[in-house]
Amino acid sequence: MEVTRLFDIPARYAFLCPGKADALAGREEDGWKKYSTEEYISNCDFVSYGLMKLGVKKGDNIASITFNRPEWNFLDMGIQQLGAIHIPIYPTISESDYLYILQHAEVSILFVSGEDLYRRIKAILPNITSLKHVYVFKKTGDLPTLDDLMEMGKANAKPELLNSIKDSISPDQVVTIIYTSGTTGTPKGVVLTHKNIISNVIAVREIPPFGPKERALSFLPICHIYERMLNYTFLYLGMSMYYLGNMAHISDSLKEVNPHVFSTVPRLLEKVYDKIMAKGRALKGIKRMIFFWANDVGLAYDHGKAKRNLFYALKLMIARKLVFCKWKEALGANLDIVVSGGAALQPRLAKVFWAVGLRVLEGYGLTETSPVIAVENFEEGGLKFGTVGPPLKNVSVKIALDGEILVKGPNVMQGYYKDPEMTKEVIDSEGWFHTGDIGRIESTGQLKITDRKKMIFKTSFGKYIAPQLIENKFKESPFIDQIMVVGENQKFAGALIVPDFAHIKSWCAVKDIRYTTNEEMVKHPLVRKRIEKEVTRFNTFFGDWERIQKFEIIDHEWTIDGGQLSATLKVRRSHVAKMYAKSIDQIFGLNEH
Repeated sequence: MEVTRLFDIPARYAFLCPGKADALAGREEDGWKKYSTEEYISNCDFVSYGLMKLGVKKGDNIASITFNRPEWNFLDMGIQQLGAIHIPIYPTISESDYLYILQHAEVSILFVSGEDLYRRIKAILPNITSLKHVYVFKKTGDLPTLDDLMEMGKANAKPELLNSIKDSISPDQVVTIIYTSGTTGTPKGVVLTHKNIISNVIAVREIPPFGPKERALSFLPICHIYERMLNYTFLYLGMSMYYLGNMAHISDSLKEVNPHVFSTVPRLLEKVYDKIMAKGRALKGIKRMIFFWANDVGLAYDHGKAKRNLFYALKLMIARKLVFCKWKEALGANLDIVVSGGAALQPRLAKVFWAVGLRVLEGYGLTETSPVIAVENFEEGGLKFGTVGPPLKNVSVKIALDGEILVKGPNVMQGYYKDPEMTKEVIDSEGWFHTGDIGRIESTGQLKITDRKKMIFKTSFGKYIAPQLIENKFKESPFIDQIMVVGENQKFAGALIVPDFAHIKSWCAVKDIRYTTNEEMVKHPLVRKRIEKEVTRFNTFFGDWERIQKFEIIDHEWTIDGGQLSATLKVRRSHVAKMYAKSIDQIFGLNEH
């Protein structure tokens, strides 16, 4: 059946999967709570009826702040079916950002996950003059719950009126506003229609060879367009969706659910690989030798190499039999495809995971493009390490004279909410959206991202530095967890380096280096010297002007809660630059007297 609006997906799901017991599932303290196909459909309608009883009309703005859960779908579809606009908000942003978004969007109803999150925003709610109702997903004091709303809807069902409203909603109607961090420091609201997002769903739906028999695990923030669009796609295919609200339980959930696919960001794949490597380094004798031999086989993987080179095919078969099968088992026996997005994936990681038997597909896009612009696929020319695959067939991509990636297609947003001037800055008179990313189209048709336009800077000698290229290479070192290259208008490039503390602690134990705190450890001369050795090694991959001349070692991890990482685990560069201004000054001798 045809899907032209997002709320058509549940009806398609009912057609594909009647009677399925685990259409949706969420991890709770006592196990997984599952919802059948019929409960999925009826609960979406109950939310619509409940909102109708509250007087919700087309164009009303309704916000949610929650971690991933099945009930998010009931709310999302329930809002959409009335022509209202769903504004999902990250559960990890600052109080000032919550205040700005809720006021700017003039939110009338707010849904919050539970007590902890409600307590964080309670003080600002009186300042939201448009706000009429607050609901929670999980019972919190006297606040009404989503279940209460659905019960009210069940008691006031008006199916004919609901169908009439649904029939009046066109694919071009606004379905969501997603707030992303802006360059001015205030979030900007990206306005997307049903057509915008559906065009992405239709374009990628044939890539995963899955259907009603397969399961997907969702743990990236579903308020982000990347996870949200994939959620719609997997439901479009009739897959069972398992939602994880706490990423600390990923390892257990992979074993419990045995998913066939999940989406992730490179940071998490790096962490998985680092843990595997740490276990390998703890092995002794022949087991250790075989482990690292297999890892080298993985690093040498290339698409089609096993067909072209029988000797490599034999080595790969042995590596999978002796070592990689255990890696794969730890990630779930059924796991086949991992979708990576949000940042650049190190090619070496993609190679190793493909060698293991996990098909990692890297993609690229922005919230403003619903989000996918390009993604790897299994067609001829659809895979090439170091690229994000070919552009989608319904999306046009061209490279501007300065190297910026420009995009035109049905996935491009309507604009920024209440900000026509900023919209004009990114969508030109011919309808091309200016991504702000630098890249090129490979001769074989794939898109390669080289850096973020606004991140590229000049040294005082007029030499251009593309920091992300350098950072991505340096993070191949097991000693380096995070790195941020700095040096705009300076004589040379420097860096803030966050060590991989787990690896360095293991290294210190072997070298009998004693310390009591991380601060003391990173100041130890031998540790400093070891990091210097890594910097020297990776500098050889770059030109003289790009090489890291001086660096400062940070004595703590960068986290979301610490403010250094965004909700999608990307480094918040301007914020980090302010936070570590003294360290940066130290690199360039600016605080010397």
